[in-house]
Amino acid sequence: MSWDSFIWFALGAVLLWAAGAFFAWKEKKVWVYVCTLAGIAVFFTFIVGMWITLERPPLRTMGETRLWYSFFLPVAGIIVYSRWRYKWILSFSTLLSFVFICVNLFKPGIHSKSLMPALQSPWFAPHVIVYMFSYALLGAATVMAVYMLIRKGKTTEKEINLTDNLVYVGLAFLTFGMLFGALWAKEAWGTYWGWDPKETWAAATWLCYLVYLHLRKAKPGEWQSACVVLLVSFVCLQICWWGINYLPSAQGLSIHTYNVK
Repeated sequence: MSWDSFIWFALGAVLLWAAGAFFAWKEKKVWVYVCTLAGIAVFFTFIVGMWITLERPPLRTMGETRLWYSFFLPVAGIIVYSRWRYKWILSFSTLLSFVFICVNLFKPGIHSKSLMPALQSPWFAPHVIVYMFSYALLGAATVMAVYMLIRKGKTTEKEINLTDNLVYVGLAFLTFGMLFGALWAKEAWGTYWGWDPKETWAAATWLCYLVYLHLRKAKPGEWQSACVVLLVSFVCLQICWWGINYLPSAQGLSIHTYNVK
């Protein structure tokens, strides 16, 4: 599978996801699932093809992690739609996935079969995949926070509960991702945790989301303050994911800046 064929798989997937989002607004549930799942299958076919071609998981470069993020956004969208029947969630997941797909089309990563020794650990793939899924869920929670802050007094208990549930599940997967990362680090560098700049930001991100959950439990009426914390948490997540590659503190020091290309 060549990266040159990505545009055709991506185009087919986005059109199917857009159709699924359209049918969500029309309340035609069967077609929502048919179109969305078909789009997910088309996109995943490309990922599997790249995996076979590269003879390694496509998880090394920023372009490859964006590929997984583009995949997990509609997956998270259909899960949220199935559970809470929010019509707009599939439109959001399709649009955001399209943005990341466009970034990959205009600025693709370097895709080669070579894989540095540190990335050959069996813990590397589950670490990144679980992280990407958690990022998709937490991204949806962030959109809900922005939506509620804009609406202010019109916010419903159902919307607040949806945001909480997205954070619960997203943080759970984020925690598993950190645990897998610790096991990977132990095998690759001999220590579970070394306070590398990226590891430090990962801990800061995890703690920020924990603050959100504690605030929601301790002061359930102050949901607006909790939403602000959620926005700060998402900023930390972005720094942890890709922003760390451009921070002066990580240049020449971080062992996690191998995927900047």
